[in-house]
Order: sequence, then structure tokens, then C-alpha cells
Amino acid sequence: MKTELNPGETVLKSSNANLQRGAETPGGRLHLTDRRLIFESHAFNIQTGTSVVGLGEIVDAEPVWTLFLDAIPVMPNSLAVRTRDGAELRFVLFGRKTWRREILQAAGRPAA
Repeated sequence: MKTELNPGETVLKSSNANLQRGAETPGGRLHLTDRRLIFESHAFNIQTGTSVVGLGEIVDAEPVWTLFLDAIPVMPNSLAVRTRDGAELRFVLFGRKTWRREILQAAGRPAA
């Protein structure tokens, strides 16, 4: 993990994932800590960088379809994480139901 943890912050879960960013879906690692959700892209992607969402900003996480060219449904293997400001991050990953449950639990949200 490249992102520095805050004092006392603990990593709860990490795995490979892709973040849908328009036409590109860069690969990387998704990390859930007891305070944040962190996506770190691999260096060889066109769109590189880190996306960080504080758990207090997360309002929902829902299983969704992976979209080709941001419009055409391809496969039901993504997780959409929605924030208070209306943003949506779509992660393509394995075990999306488990990820959903653990993200919502860490964020103090009910996982109905």
C-alpha cells in the first residue's frame, strides 16, 4: 500500500480491483481501512493516481453491472459506492457482496 495511514488507522481489507473512469477502467488495489476507502491505480495505467473516500462520506454501496464505454452493460461484477455529495465510484472486483457488507459496516451504515 502506497498511501500513508493516519495514526491509529487500520487496514481491514485489500484486494485487486478496477475503477471505472469513463472509457478506461484502470487496474489497481482497493483498500478498506477503519476510516477510508482507498483505490490506488497501477503505475502503467493511462489514468493513474489514488482515489480516497472517507467512510463518513459513504451513503450507500450497491452491486451493479460493469459498463463498457460508460454505457453498455457487460457483466454484473461491479460495486457502486455513493457519497454524500452525489459522486459514484464503480469498482470491478471479486466478492462484491462481501465488499459491500464490509464497507457499509465500517461506515456505520445498515447493509439491508
